[in-house]
Amino acid sequence: MKPESYRMTYRTSLVLLAAVALLQAGGCNSKKSKTETMITQTENQVAQANHDSHSYSNPQAVAVSHLDLDIEVLFDQKILRGTAKLDLNRKQQTDKLVLDARGLKITKITDGGSGAELQFKLGENKEVFGQPLQITLKPETKSVAIQYETSPEAAALQWLDPQQTAGKVYPFMFTQSQAILARTWIPCQDSPGVRFTYNAKVKVPKEMLALMSAENPVQKSADGVYTFKMDQSIPSYLMALSVGDLAFKTLGDRTGIYAEPVSLEAAAYEFAELENMLVTAEKLYGKYRWDRYDLLLLPPSFPFGGMENPRITFLTPTIIAKDRSLTSLVAHELAHSWSGNLVTNATWNDFWLNEGFTVYFERRIMEAMYGKDYADMLKVLGMQDLKRTLEELGSDNPDTRLKLNLEGRDPDDGLTDIAYEKGNYFLLNIENAVGREKFDQFLNGYFRKFAFQTMTTDAFIKYLEAELIKHDPELAQKINYEAWIFKPGIPKNAIQVNSARFEKVEKAATDWKKGQPASAIATKEWSSHEWLHFLRALPEQLSATQMEELDKTFRFTNSGNSEILAAWLEIAVKNQYEPASKALENFLVNVGRRKFLIPLYKALIASPDGKDKARAIYAKARPNYHAVATSTLDELLKEK
Repeated sequence: MKPESYRMTYRTSLVLLAAVALLQAGGCNSKKSKTETMITQTENQVAQANHDSHSYSNPQAVAVSHLDLDIEVLFDQKILRGTAKLDLNRKQQTDKLVLDARGLKITKITDGGSGAELQFKLGENKEVFGQPLQITLKPETKSVAIQYETSPEAAALQWLDPQQTAGKVYPFMFTQSQAILARTWIPCQDSPGVRFTYNAKVKVPKEMLALMSAENPVQKSADGVYTFKMDQSIPSYLMALSVGDLAFKTLGDRTGIYAEPVSLEAAAYEFAELENMLVTAEKLYGKYRWDRYDLLLLPPSFPFGGMENPRITFLTPTIIAKDRSLTSLVAHELAHSWSGNLVTNATWNDFWLNEGFTVYFERRIMEAMYGKDYADMLKVLGMQDLKRTLEELGSDNPDTRLKLNLEGRDPDDGLTDIAYEKGNYFLLNIENAVGREKFDQFLNGYFRKFAFQTMTTDAFIKYLEAELIKHDPELAQKINYEAWIFKPGIPKNAIQVNSARFEKVEKAATDWKKGQPASAIATKEWSSHEWLHFLRALPEQLSATQMEELDKTFRFTNSGNSEILAAWLEIAVKNQYEPASKALENFLVNVGRRKFLIPLYKALIASPDGKDKARAIYAKARPNYHAVATSTLDELLKEK
């Protein structure tokens, strides 16, 4: 593992890299334009300089280009067992291939061509990063076959008993590979900067259906054996596998939904507009490049709202609101098909390039489908989330910069609203500076030019300078990327977004605080977003009488909308509203979505005698949570 090899100022580094690029291109008389040459060569130089400190692998010398996976899913042992055959692109003269592994039992490694056994060594094990798996290659080795099995504690894999599923009959298993958990179920070069294609053969119990981030079946096989193919190259964090009692329903020509049979009809209703959403996205930023776009509704222990696995987004059931009011999350995961999956952050220090672009794109999709007023609500809620994160971290915290330095740390530390919302507001600022039409042209060109490639922050800046700023000092000052990317906090030139619909909600909250009965508030046409804004607009401290009135009128404690319920439960904890205690425990035990868990546990800990209550609930709930959630909550709730 090698840290970033330079610590110059970003401006100096870009100038030098551009100069190198021009020299390599033979000056300005190349057949390529000067701009194209600078962009292409500078990107290559920056990519080499930004080695991924979260991976032990050596793709600069030997890169994995294709994976053939042959595994069996063993529910009784809670392991995967099989062979990973890796095709290699040997770029440099070296006899060493270095992969990432964590908790894997390697039984044998052979040359993929001759079958000759190869020597290998597992290095020192570290808690978050696992071990380097170093394989000695023969001169003629073009592929390696690794026989292995996973650990029952593999962090990417969640094994659910039947009682933890919707159907209550069969067990369930799913993976979550982002950010660096792919190495816990596949020996690989576990870096977003390494892309590869893959085929897979997966054997599961014959009562179950297996799905991957690839071409998928729509019905169960008689023998429980499934084959998969992914011809478009992807990074390891987009490797995905799920196995359960699943059924499929078509939603459109290129879209469909997988879910447990008891949940299928409700899911199909909720996501009925998926095909239209896909068409809307294509009209904005070009052709969808992944053939199909399907959804998989997972059990409630899934730690995120969604995961943008190519061809099949994994989704939390907490967005089933029975009124299609939380589908902006699906728009977000769909947008990743361009920003993230198609053009991918080269390292986790560049995470904002995935998420900031995706939040911006998500809200453009929602605006195109439901109007500007609707999208404005999402933007305002996003700014509220961003300000809350800044308060928690501190506005001078270096982790509030877009370009992060996560060396030596779990990359999940960068999974905050900074990447998502500050990144989005930076792009909104660019749109405001150059105009939407021009910015859309820029983004369309960006997705075309860098499709199926990785992107660094510095390479993006160079592209921005060449394609938009174009030596215009006034425009450069308006865009002000120095402040947005390399400095903490929110720059002064952040645009202000207001919501006409939220202004009505704020008036209603103000009138209620002045004594108007809650029953007099006209809420019939409110969306989930308006309800959430209303709850956020309430005073920090509420009396028992006020809490009872709100709950009796709007039935918050019994809400079937997880966003509204989670926001209400946080208020209930802070105001010691005892009638919500049972609902709080039930929610925490049954829902594994990290976005909800962390604020609720933090609120509990801060309340009188709350830490003991939080630990008691956590003891019951922890078996239902994925490792992505427990890694944070174990630290939060540990004995001091």
